[in-house]
Amino acid sequence: MPRIVIEGCHVATCDAAATEHEDGYVVLDGARITAVGPGHAAPELRDGAQLVDGSGCLATPGLINTHHHLYQWITRGIATDTTLFGWLTTLYPMWARLDEDSVHASAAANLAWMALTGCSTTSDHHYVFPSDGGDLLESEIRAAQTIGLRFHAARGSMDLGESDGGLPPDSVVEDRDQILAATEQAIDRFNDPAPESMLRIAVAPCSPFSVTGGLMRDAAELARRTGVRLHTHLAETEDEEAFCQTNFGCSPAEYAESLGWLGDDVWMAHCVHLSEPAIERFAQTGTGVAHCPTSNGRLGSGAAPIMSLLRAGAPVGLGVDGAASNESGRMVDELHQALLVARVRDGPVALSARDCLSMATRGGARCLGRSDEIGTLAPGMLADLALWRVDGIPGAGIEDPVCTLVFGAPALERLFVSGRPIVAAGQLLTADTEQLAAEASRVARVLQRQPT
Repeated sequence: MPRIVIEGCHVATCDAAATEHEDGYVVLDGARITAVGPGHAAPELRDGAQLVDGSGCLATPGLINTHHHLYQWITRGIATDTTLFGWLTTLYPMWARLDEDSVHASAAANLAWMALTGCSTTSDHHYVFPSDGGDLLESEIRAAQTIGLRFHAARGSMDLGESDGGLPPDSVVEDRDQILAATEQAIDRFNDPAPESMLRIAVAPCSPFSVTGGLMRDAAELARRTGVRLHTHLAETEDEEAFCQTNFGCSPAEYAESLGWLGDDVWMAHCVHLSEPAIERFAQTGTGVAHCPTSNGRLGSGAAPIMSLLRAGAPVGLGVDGAASNESGRMVDELHQALLVARVRDGPVALSARDCLSMATRGGARCLGRSDEIGTLAPGMLADLALWRVDGIPGAGIEDPVCTLVFGAPALERLFVSGRPIVAAGQLLTADTEQLAAEASRVARVLQRQPT
């Protein structure tokens, strides 16, 4: 790849000092950033490079999505007026019919949309594996490789079916030994621990109400033995709190800790209902939180205590969550929603625009264990960069480009992942979006029209 020099833009580096350059430049050389600063790049950096005019734009690190369910793109707009448990019981029978074709089509369309909304790295928590569905994890990995995003595939699982007191129907749960073997096989096949890795695997049992304590313990042991990260849903709703109190005599956070599930190699989705002692334990142990404000609002789950988590020092990133509980699925929207939810919950100055951008970049990198690689525009970091146009009608008259990004409606101009152009002039370069949409629509019709 040629050296790329982006000049004339406002640069928000998202480093620890929140350094910004009102009129600055960024140099991408292969997979790495080699220079960032004010004004123009030095002549020797510009010589022979591809020059990109960043006038009217804001450069940020590529956004990092810390929680998602790509397969849900093809079941959007269903059970729109119910809580989490009702929503799940409506959708589980449809998800029980997933196969390689439907998951690939759903993931590819969803990942394309993630790229077009500024996301350079995404995790995905896939936990539904019908017995006759084929290799669903490989299907979504192939989709990520096609679109070109950095991908953290969390191999999910459920082993607590309805007949044993869990929420999911028995048709979508797996045997514990089968789960552990399949998860270890996924780590062996796909996990790339190298510094410039485009693909990593995490171990990710689904939730306290769909997974046995035995599987949670075994999963933690497997992850630590193989050197990968742990992920799950936790403390999302009051129903989950009641489930844990009834079945385990403690809160979800206390239950997770009793199973060995707090630590700096763990990040949890949602964490809406955390007590102050739980927040302190998350901070003390370095346990991360994937904050999903749009999904939590859509399902009426509540507002997570993000200000308390940040003040305590816990890692906090942002997540779109599944497209079936966040139909718009725009990664950039999560910055705006996070700010609004925090201010409704904790007061008018609870979060700033820069706090939200930091969560979507540096915070996400901390959750995924990649703070030394992504989430910041600095020499030596991976060349994951989003260039946002902030001079159009939505941003007209707003002097602060970061406020335009978080409060307004910016348009993505370009996206680079490891220096590779993924989006240019607002268009996806790696796949035909019309074809992706048609395929997703086709499999959605098939899936939703089959008898449950």
